[in-house]
Amino acid sequence: MTIGHDGLSRFMPMHLLLDASGCVISAGPTLMRVLEGQAVIGARFQDLFEVRSPGGAVTVDEVLDRAGQRFRIVPRHRERVGLRGLGQRLPVDIALGGGASEGGPSEGGAVLLNLSFGIDLIAAVREFCLTDADFAATELAMELLYLAEANAAVTRELRGLNLRLEGARVAAAEEALTDPLTGLRNRRAADLVLERLCAAQAPFGLLHMDLDFFKSVNDTLGHAAGDFVLETVGRILREQVRAEDCAARVGGDEFVIILSGRTDPETLQAIATRIIARVSEPMAFEGQPCRVSASIGIVRSLDLAAPDAVQILAAADRALYAAKHAGRGMAVLLASHGA
Repeated sequence: MTIGHDGLSRFMPMHLLLDASGCVISAGPTLMRVLEGQAVIGARFQDLFEVRSPGGAVTVDEVLDRAGQRFRIVPRHRERVGLRGLGQRLPVDIALGGGASEGGPSEGGAVLLNLSFGIDLIAAVREFCLTDADFAATELAMELLYLAEANAAVTRELRGLNLRLEGARVAAAEEALTDPLTGLRNRRAADLVLERLCAAQAPFGLLHMDLDFFKSVNDTLGHAAGDFVLETVGRILREQVRAEDCAARVGGDEFVIILSGRTDPETLQAIATRIIARVSEPMAFEGQPCRVSASIGIVRSLDLAAPDAVQILAAADRALYAAKHAGRGMAVLLASHGA
């Protein structure tokens, strides 16, 4: 019986035909691409491949004796690509015709191995630029590859969708805690920060600020001028606080500044004085001066026996009232030891 090289290559593009001594008589075109750069025809099986399974096997005879027909090997010069194989010893009367190699098989018979990429298919297709022409017509390799690519595309799309959804969720959460006019935190955000600090019994200072003469700006120059003033004050507060602090607009012209870890009276007074000085600087809106000042009440969490958000804000209101009563444009620290 004669089997032509072309026939083997058409039906088994990853075949390897060995003579009785384990030397290559014929190799399929796809396998030749994998072994490119090596002298294949006439080379010994063990010089081309390292056997990974069955363990301890080196030659093709040892592979077939120990594993029956199934085995795993890797090309010695391309160990990133693993190959799975199915092998069969051929009867002595089967020969390879069609001029596949010089001399043909030895008289002792031959060994036919049919190889595949197995789970390394995708890596092999990319590394060797394989197409469906490199596989047998009955091979499902390309269909599996298309399925894997489609699955990867769907996974990438889902990952992108999840990132967009997470981004939208974060943006929505951020928007829910932000004052749209000034860009500062809003009352809810300030309440959350206060509750967290009080629950942790963490020390902090709080400044409650109210703009003096703001109503006059609205009444004489209009609400657009009032919005301009609020935006300017928001920028001033962002410049005066640290990233870990919370500056919030909690009412029309009311602001709360929560200074985490800052309880030194002189430090708190200095921060309030700087803010008052900046807010008192002239603001020009469409050529018209907008003059306001700021009154600030200062409280410290340390001055309350068991501080909670309600007590802190109530104490800050009293301090703010004291600042306004003292003549406005001032900062007053209220030391309260209430329960």
